[in-house]
Amino acid sequence: MSDKPTVEIWTDGACKGNPGLGGWGALLRSGEHSKELFGGEKVTTNNRMELTAVVEALRALKGPSEVTLHVDSQYVMNGMKSWIAGWKRNGWQTSAKKPVKNVDLWQALDAEVAEHDVRWVWVKGHAGDPGNERADQLANAGVDSVR
Repeated sequence: MSDKPTVEIWTDGACKGNPGLGGWGALLRSGEHSKELFGGEKVTTNNRMELTAVVEALRALKGPSEVTLHVDSQYVMNGMKSWIAGWKRNGWQTSAKKPVKNVDLWQALDAEVAEHDVRWVWVKGHAGDPGNERADQLANAGVDSVR
């Protein structure tokens, strides 16, 4: 058993138009404590917001933690579980020898994940998971914050 704190995180991104106004949200819970984060950008994509939510949630942790990260983004999930090792091996290029899209955020996420023990959990969006529903509300608050 680790002496690191355990944290559950739910993240989500939202975009009104793709590209368009975007927002991200994250709900963090550890024991009795919880924290809600959100932000937005005037011109962005849904994938960038999904990634930003995870990066910002991990940046908010005070030190190395045991993290269960709930995401509803197949893009983030596949990126972290399947694609990132190859991208790094290939100098951040895809198998088609093209630059990885959103490389700045993938590199930031890779650096954040290295600080923690992360267990990735995919949840279906808009399917009643309370943490995911709250992250979605926060992401939409992020959109509203840049209107």
